[in-house]
Amino acid sequence: MRKDFGRCIGEQLVTWLLRCWDSGANCVELDGREAKRLGSLARDAGIDKAIADGAQSNSLWRHLLSAVRERYPFKEELLCLPGKWTTMEKGIQYLRELAVQEVIYEDPDLGQTSKDPDEVRCTRPMWRKFVRSAPSSYASSLAIMAWKEDEEPTVDEVAKQLRQYEESLSSSLQACVSAVEKLSEEFHQLEERLFFSAPVQSSVPAIRGRRSSTQGRRYGGYSPRATLWFYLRDHGEDMRKWDGKSTATLEARVRELQKKTIGKKGFSEKFAAPTSSRQSFKHRNKEDSDQD
Repeated sequence: MRKDFGRCIGEQLVTWLLRCWDSGANCVELDGREAKRLGSLARDAGIDKAIADGAQSNSLWRHLLSAVRERYPFKEELLCLPGKWTTMEKGIQYLRELAVQEVIYEDPDLGQTSKDPDEVRCTRPMWRKFVRSAPSSYASSLAIMAWKEDEEPTVDEVAKQLRQYEESLSSSLQACVSAVEKLSEEFHQLEERLFFSAPVQSSVPAIRGRRSSTQGRRYGGYSPRATLWFYLRDHGEDMRKWDGKSTATLEARVRELQKKTIGKKGFSEKFAAPTSSRQSFKHRNKEDSDQD
């Protein structure tokens, strides 16, 4: 019994009591003589003395509850501080420890009072402590869970709801992960098609001109990034330099090339007109000389 129900070094009292309950302390019957032989079960002199002084034959669980209450007569003295729990199972563990604290300080004269922590009603103060101990990823969702005062569920019922919530959350998260993995796979497949299955650029100027006229139709079936990629490739860019660059960087380079193209067109038109004027002037001079 000392091996199965002994308190570990540094273990909180309520954590130890809950472990004893889960290990079957309620099913172990003790009389006064057996209780005296337990020795240092709780690693607390006051609690161990109270267990040994128990003369009535009772379950080990009730011996433990009575001894802890005798050692700590006020509820505020028995601290239950878990810090922030990190998983839902640890959160449920903390909620059950709060229930053990309620069981210890129940009125012993009320015979109908349950000594099972899982059958304790989850009161609003218990629920507030539980929510305050929750990490930020759970706190906002748990804060909106509530019930009427006359419909307070048991700790076991609340634990079932919390596990269902955790399962639904895990299912949603798994669905999101699967969707992201699928998109990532499709993106890599697209990249492979762009690098290995794209049409070879022709070096013949006439073909290049004809292809540029149908450029809009050819780019129409690709994503915006693929369109930018093809545009840069078709304008003589070394695509190894742009490998891994962001879409915004590709867009900036495309705009730069487009400005250069527009500038070249403007330059050609600017000098085309004066050439025509000089030719007209020479033609008129020739006509005047013939007439003379």
